[in-house]
Amino acid sequence: MDKVYQPNAIEDRWYQEWKAKGYFQPSEQSEQSFCIMIPPPNVTGTLHMGHAFNNTIMDGLTRYHRMCGDNTLWQPGTDHAGIATQMVVERQLNAAGQSRTELGREAFLEKVWDWKEESGSSISKQLERLGSSVDWSRERFTMDEGLSEAVREVFVRLYEEDLIYRGTRLVNWDPVLHTAVSDLEVVSEEEQGHLWHMRYPLADGSGHLVVATTRPETMLGDSAVAVHPEDERYQQLIGKTIRLPLTGREIPIIADDYVDPEFGSGCVKITPAHDFNDYEMGQRHDLAMLNIFTIDAKINTEAPSAYQGLDRYAARKAIIHDLEQLDLLEKIVDHKLMVPRGDRSGAVIEPFLTDQWYVKTESLAAPAIEAVESGKIRFVPDNWKNTYFAWMNDIQDWCISRQLWWGHRIPAWYDDQGKVYVGRDEAEVRSKYELAADFNLRQDEDVLDTWFSSALWPFSTLGWPQKTPELKAFYPTSVLVTGFDIIFFWVARMIMMGMKFVDDVPFHDIYIHGLVRDSDGQKMSKSKGNVLDPIDLIDGITLDELISKRTQGLMQPQMAAKIEASTRKQYPEGISAYGTDALRFTFAALASTGRDVKFDLNRIEGYRNFCNKLWNASRFVLMNCDDAEIAEKIDFKTLSITDRWILSRQQELIDIVHRDFQNYRFDLAAKALYEFTWNEFCDWYLELIKPVMFSDDEAAKRQTRRVLLQVLETLLRLMHPIIPFITEEIWQTVAPKLGKEATTIMLQDYPRSDNAWVDVDSAVSIDWLKEFIIGVRKIRSEMDIAPKQGLNVLCQQASENDLKQIKHHQAALKKVAKIESITLLENEEAPEAALALVGEMKVLIPLAGLIDKDAEIERLSKDISKLEVNIGKTRAKLANPGFTDKAPAAVVEKEQQRVHEQEQTLHDLLQQREKMAKL
Repeated sequence: MDKVYQPNAIEDRWYQEWKAKGYFQPSEQSEQSFCIMIPPPNVTGTLHMGHAFNNTIMDGLTRYHRMCGDNTLWQPGTDHAGIATQMVVERQLNAAGQSRTELGREAFLEKVWDWKEESGSSISKQLERLGSSVDWSRERFTMDEGLSEAVREVFVRLYEEDLIYRGTRLVNWDPVLHTAVSDLEVVSEEEQGHLWHMRYPLADGSGHLVVATTRPETMLGDSAVAVHPEDERYQQLIGKTIRLPLTGREIPIIADDYVDPEFGSGCVKITPAHDFNDYEMGQRHDLAMLNIFTIDAKINTEAPSAYQGLDRYAARKAIIHDLEQLDLLEKIVDHKLMVPRGDRSGAVIEPFLTDQWYVKTESLAAPAIEAVESGKIRFVPDNWKNTYFAWMNDIQDWCISRQLWWGHRIPAWYDDQGKVYVGRDEAEVRSKYELAADFNLRQDEDVLDTWFSSALWPFSTLGWPQKTPELKAFYPTSVLVTGFDIIFFWVARMIMMGMKFVDDVPFHDIYIHGLVRDSDGQKMSKSKGNVLDPIDLIDGITLDELISKRTQGLMQPQMAAKIEASTRKQYPEGISAYGTDALRFTFAALASTGRDVKFDLNRIEGYRNFCNKLWNASRFVLMNCDDAEIAEKIDFKTLSITDRWILSRQQELIDIVHRDFQNYRFDLAAKALYEFTWNEFCDWYLELIKPVMFSDDEAAKRQTRRVLLQVLETLLRLMHPIIPFITEEIWQTVAPKLGKEATTIMLQDYPRSDNAWVDVDSAVSIDWLKEFIIGVRKIRSEMDIAPKQGLNVLCQQASENDLKQIKHHQAALKKVAKIESITLLENEEAPEAALALVGEMKVLIPLAGLIDKDAEIERLSKDISKLEVNIGKTRAKLANPGFTDKAPAAVVEKEQQRVHEQEQTLHDLLQQREKMAKL
């Protein structure tokens, strides 16, 4: 092994070997299968921290089950990402002075496929950097031929069962992209706007009503004014009409419980074709659905000619001006409102009445609800099932058509009279409906929502609609690992489609993880300038490169300058290269079920140190076992107490890690592995065996070497699912020394505990020894006694067990605790000494000649004074409203934690000074 741990020297080399040798592929030797479907990332995407977190969990589970002997498949693939991909290619065309409409549909789609082949696989390469052990031989794409066949099959079957229909309904419309978009593709944020209070004259001339709106331009499409049925102010007006200003139309005054009589005047304008709540009310009252916008969000010919052709915001200005001229504008007040924008275009989304294709979801939802209620599907954590039920019990029909060119084209054809024919292809349509070859047909221009093909992912990737061996072996899959934000859009739809077309659930468990946030708990975003790229954490990045990355593409110089300043402050030296294993261990350690992850570089720094510790400990083991005799097998009965203790503790560890993996508690598994490796194996066991390793007892040394190697080899296998690269590199050297063929650690058996190696007595004995040594070390620290200074120790009130342990551990106490002698006191008076307790026994260290009491008190007093000043400054900051009111809550919390820690340190120093003064 190299002297220094360098992750960049081992990671890519091992990944390419694993991949080339087919180690990621399923093994058919086991009837027990385990399967995870990767949530297919967008083909346009790049790896972000959420991907890295998500894939660490999935790969940990996959490697664990593979080593447990399961026939394991982690199915990879990417999503065609309709809107995102089309926008990327359109931008490229625009930069070259072209447009997709000039190219035409077929030529444009060729360009998209070319782009996909050249640039669309970057995320797959980045997944390799994370060590993801997916079966690349089975990589799928949502628009490859097999999956496209499944999409057509599902569409046709649902249509034939009257579960797909074409209808006119209200949708989220992007006026820049000219397509309907799903709720997931709409980002609503609070913005400053206005509330316009307008006067609507009663048709009989007896007065007017005042209605308030944030969108006065939509008044041109009003179909009614609504009041609450129990609002006494307006009961006599219900059933009458008002004359809609600027239009000349008369519209009714209706009563509906939806109206809040406390909001504004208690009168609400109803525009069914341009507001989702109004649409529902319009259906209840059979109101006219008047669409006043074009696909560009301009005023169309349904509106008065004075406004036709105007952009919606230009129309707004014109309408406000005209209302003022007619004295029909009562007032304008400032008002904050949620504004929905398309996540791709940034355009304000328009509720728009249009013809679209829909899936009837009620009958599909019922078995999907029952699957979770009955326990066939389990949410982890369990509380997420409530979110699932809330949506499923109020599910609406699903709009599945999009006005794009890139995607699965809807398998429907129209004749010249607009009659629709649905089939898997045009040939089937002509045969099915007995249409002549010269009968004119044109295919629907729209494509399917990306979520439609994604909903089929668990079974389409396994070969459905054919009954393939893979479908039989791996469906239902074992677990879905995903974020809470797509429970509605993806998880629920996969369950509905799986129950419908394969007659079984698509997965047994759904593990819901939180979001990855920055160290202050803020969501990572380009605008905040706090985004971390996992590849940068693996490889490192200079400060200038990081600033360039974070400010690239920002249009506002002030924002770029602010981000540059904060980045310089937070990362003055850039970001170090931590390697993949340190990143993965960090994610595992932070993976508390359901909670968001606060990602702090201090944590990954700590786990990089952990990898270093493991590397150096392994080198120590190997140096002590190279060219030396090693016992062929462990004879547990003849082992030293120290050897029996570490083997016994490892059996407990094995059971803990199995339990935690099975319960999706990756944080607890990582914690247990960390504590055993760092504390028990490295800090204690490697120290406690030194008396044996430096003795003349060759038989004992052979046994201890065997235990050393076996514990390390077992530990490497235990940790492999979380930190695969470093464990493989070390295992390749360790395994042959135990007589194992060094193929790959990832195909070795995952450790199982052996009750024959559980030894309670050794644990009691080593706990006593540790308590003794810790007590002595604490005295050294408090009294500032040099670590290598030999000590003469006095013991009072020693029990029979204490005497037994002292006798047994003499060599370890001398070697590890640097104790030169131990004297037992009966009734003699002890000299001036520092005290530690081991159970009831007093451990005394005479201080004569060891320390200068007055100098030590003076040193402690200086430290106390300095700390008191720092505490005063921090307390003053926390008492300043200018800081506590303006700083983020996470920053205030960090300062509060700091003052708490400082006060604890002050308390300890005061106690030390008090002890010293009494000596």
